[in-house]
Amino acid sequence: MKKLFIAFFCFTAFQIQAQTKLPIIPAPVKAQSKAGSFTISEKTVIVVHGNTEKKTVDFFNNYLRKYYGFSLKTAAKASKNFISFGTRTFVKAPDKPERYTVEISPASVQITGDADQGTFYGMQTLIQLLPVEQSAALKVPAASIEDYPRFAYRGAMLDVGRHFFDVNFVKEYLDLLALHKINTFHWHLTDDQGWRIEIKKYPRLTEVGGCRNGTIIGHHPGTGNDETKYCGYYTQEQIKEVIQYAADRFITVIPEIELPGHSSAAIAAYPQLSCFPGESTSPAKGVVWYGDTTGKQVQQSWGIYRDVYCPSEYTFKFLEDVLDEVTALFPSKYVHIGGDECPKDNWKRSAFCQELIKEKGLKDEHGLQSYFVSRIEKYLNSKGKAIIGWDEILEGGLAPNATVMSWRGEKGGIEAAKQKHNVIMTPGTYAYIDHSQKKNEDSLTIGGYLPLQTTYNYNPIPKELQPDEYHYVLGAQANLWTEYVTNPAKVEYMAFPRLSALSEAFWSPVENKNWENFKQRISQQFKRYDRWGVTYYPGLDEPVK
Repeated sequence: MKKLFIAFFCFTAFQIQAQTKLPIIPAPVKAQSKAGSFTISEKTVIVVHGNTEKKTVDFFNNYLRKYYGFSLKTAAKASKNFISFGTRTFVKAPDKPERYTVEISPASVQITGDADQGTFYGMQTLIQLLPVEQSAALKVPAASIEDYPRFAYRGAMLDVGRHFFDVNFVKEYLDLLALHKINTFHWHLTDDQGWRIEIKKYPRLTEVGGCRNGTIIGHHPGTGNDETKYCGYYTQEQIKEVIQYAADRFITVIPEIELPGHSSAAIAAYPQLSCFPGESTSPAKGVVWYGDTTGKQVQQSWGIYRDVYCPSEYTFKFLEDVLDEVTALFPSKYVHIGGDECPKDNWKRSAFCQELIKEKGLKDEHGLQSYFVSRIEKYLNSKGKAIIGWDEILEGGLAPNATVMSWRGEKGGIEAAKQKHNVIMTPGTYAYIDHSQKKNEDSLTIGGYLPLQTTYNYNPIPKELQPDEYHYVLGAQANLWTEYVTNPAKVEYMAFPRLSALSEAFWSPVENKNWENFKQRISQQFKRYDRWGVTYYPGLDEPVK
């Protein structure tokens, strides 16, 4: 027994040492340093085995060109001084399509994926082994690596409803996700403060809903108003461009169209979507409003608003038309329908809603929300899509095939998994990277406190679940809401290094996680951030809350 303990201790120590020498984030399943190194220069060739590796080759060459000033030629074979990108051939689809191996010797680098995305992730690992300093000869340490993700779903959400970010920045953000092996981009496209996606059948959604007349200054309810019209939206051609750019990086883009709440922008464009179309929009208490106050308006402050979609046939036809165009654009299996923070005040005082509750035999307004969500789910199912909704969709009964995104802690995810529904974990206490990352944050944030170590320590499998329930947890996601995030640099500052930490929570085995080891690796990652031109928070030792 003593010998076994010593052997285990030595192995563990070696594993940690190997990971220290190889500053890879997220930490791989197995990594062993070896003697020597491989040198990449302009004379190095990339060996490709077919067209399937083109995305990987293109990304790698673009990276070399951008940060080191050269790129590599490709060849069908080589005997030395080569990097091989290959994908295994299987009779049937592999169980772990994102699995890859990396073998680095002084003569070659050989990267093999179980599927094309695996090869791509192996290439991302190679990028992290490149020296940060620009050089014509890039020494890469010899190593043997076997790796695959813990979770199939590894997501990052960006809210463009509150503040809009152009296509160029969205692409830059996708590159940063790819570099961290994040495979899902959740695009929050509509909210009370702006409608950001072109819908050809309803042009007023972007003409009217895509603009607000002003924005509050400071933390809600604010100390004033900037009195500046704020507009922005993506054309359908731009949407297609982003989707293709993401696909080239093996990232799936999931659109979010909020309903039935957070719908002020849509109602401003088409007032008949409200149960009370003749009523003017009321500013939140204490908010300084700018411009027109008559009729329906796009909100100028943040929060939860009572004027939500009315569950009328007009609304359902509108949403079906919108979703027709959305599903035609996005190849994703999923459409996120929101479902969160929907006040029931207007439904309670609406004679139409009260009659509908009686007609459908619903218990109350929560049942009405379940009816609303279930109708949308049924329609999307008919289009070959599945829905994801925030954990409020549990209220009144869960739609039959819905996936729950648990944000109000882990309770909603636990409840959904026990009901045998798929779950994506994104609790605010661990995964909301819009929260302050230091005790005395010097920039405006929504509040909360989420230091790096707390984020790093997150385990997406709640302890309340039984082993036979684990598989309902598809994965986890980082959320970046932008009420107080007004520009790209602020997006990056809020995201990094916490997104690096979360990428390890999403990818790496629990037993391979080690905070002290991560601090060593993230220090090297900071140098890469600098090279990439990324704005980030450099603190590592903020107290755990």
